[in-house]
Amino acid sequence: MTEYPSLHMIIDGEKVTAGSRRTFDVVNPATGESIGALPLADAADLDRALEVARRGFALWRKSTPQERASVLSGAARLMVERSEDLARIAAMEQGKPLAESRIEVMMNVGLFNFYAGECSRLYGRELVRPVGQRSTVRWEPVGPVAAFAPWNFPLANPGRKLGAPIAAGCSVIMKSAEETPASALGVLQCLLDAGLPKEVAQAVFGVPDEVSRHLLGSPIIRKLSFTGSTTVGKHLAKLAAENMQRTTMELGGHGPVLVFDDADIDKALETAVGGKFRNCGQVCVSPTRFIVKEDVFEKFRDGFIEGAKRQVIGSGLDDGVTMGPMANPRRPEAMDRLIADATDKGAVLDTGGTRVGNRGYFYAPTVLSEVPLDADIMTEEPFGPVALINAFSNEDDMIAEANRLPYGLAAYGWTSDVQRQRRLADEIESGMIGINSHMIGGADAPFGGVQWSGHGSEDGPEGVRACMVVKAVHEG
Repeated sequence: MTEYPSLHMIIDGEKVTAGSRRTFDVVNPATGESIGALPLADAADLDRALEVARRGFALWRKSTPQERASVLSGAARLMVERSEDLARIAAMEQGKPLAESRIEVMMNVGLFNFYAGECSRLYGRELVRPVGQRSTVRWEPVGPVAAFAPWNFPLANPGRKLGAPIAAGCSVIMKSAEETPASALGVLQCLLDAGLPKEVAQAVFGVPDEVSRHLLGSPIIRKLSFTGSTTVGKHLAKLAAENMQRTTMELGGHGPVLVFDDADIDKALETAVGGKFRNCGQVCVSPTRFIVKEDVFEKFRDGFIEGAKRQVIGSGLDDGVTMGPMANPRRPEAMDRLIADATDKGAVLDTGGTRVGNRGYFYAPTVLSEVPLDADIMTEEPFGPVALINAFSNEDDMIAEANRLPYGLAAYGWTSDVQRQRRLADEIESGMIGINSHMIGGADAPFGGVQWSGHGSEDGPEGVRACMVVKAVHEG
């Protein structure tokens, strides 16, 4: 049994403990009990981290592709060796089942190995010029990066925030979520143990607004990478604008799923139910608004209800559990509010809609159908285990509903009609689209959204390029 580790920050390679600093109680969401006290940075800690990041960038920007690749691939090997400990820590502090935490570890392994290879593929180009002139285009690291990661993927999100800047030759100050600090520290420790210079990556925690204002208020920071809500993302973008810091924003979503009458309904249900209740619905690309052709509406709704009732709820550390608790007390409160508003406005509560047990933050898998568009849950991302299922009569109306909201992170379509598949790919406004699949992520594929779901991409070659700037050099 992995014990929950003591908590600290990492600045210049030093494990900075609480001392006289303020602390934050880390809670096991399965029990609601405190499992650790996390030190929170003060202004002096943040100033120190900034100065170290400045020195780290001066050092790391001169590193060779082989040196960067060695660190990333070495960290991947260490994560494999430490996978069970990392997975158990993530399950303790975030709540998700161990099976999901183990997958998350391997997501990082794949990403770090891909980025290791990408270090040698950061090509520029030479332009055609008259004899005697040489013009080249080169890519260079942008500079120190402030990276803010949320709690829903406590291992994978820090991996994304650290891997891309390190591959690009940048230094990075990571502020991961205070609810899930040990997971983030475990990822960073793998990089340090694999030979990353201690000046290159720091981990701080603190009051979010204090940390973001302090870091983004410094000219040392050249880029902001943020994953989180649209509301917070807009606020941070305004702060970053003051120093013209580049931004990558992976923000909220409200994933539409279009199910047509020619789809393999059984396969669609099997995939969609698993996708909806993965991580208790606390996934930015979670399938949420099910837009179903009226001919198959009842079959799809009834099958989804059965799938919801089959979920095994419990601590993520227990065998056989398919859905753990929500990550913090804010989420069940939000679910109660949104579901009550929907049913008051005429939605049918088919199953769930209640908290489970009297310990922790468990919530029943929920299905709402015939949900009116003026219900708050139809415009506000629920970020919880609730599926919204409505019937539609034709393809045009279904696509219009998919595009109704200003979010555009992930969308899904189920149909056997090849021409319709192409129409969905063309007409749905989203950064990522899955056709007859909910597998839309991969180490080599860009991950990001459009409109209120943000801009820029993580993962893939695009994730590294997002941490670089282009320079044109003309020689006479």
